[in-house]
Amino acid sequence: MTAMRFAELLDAVDELPLGDQVELVEIVRRRLIERRRDELAKEVEEARSEYREGRCVPRTAEEILRDVLA
Repeated sequence: MTAMRFAELLDAVDELPLGDQVELVEIVRRRLIERRRDELAKEVEEARSEYREGRCVPRTAEEILRDVLA
């Protein structure tokens, strides 16, 4: 399969009937949500791993804000 340039893709979408365009938008939206969910799950697992390995320590919100604002 050859990769389409972004502009070509937009032109192809313009050729679809309105209902198909709406369905395409919903499919892409759901895929983006799923991709972000997967990224978050990976980040959480990495954070848990760092915690288990002692590479980070729990801190209160006040401690974090104090460092951020310093």
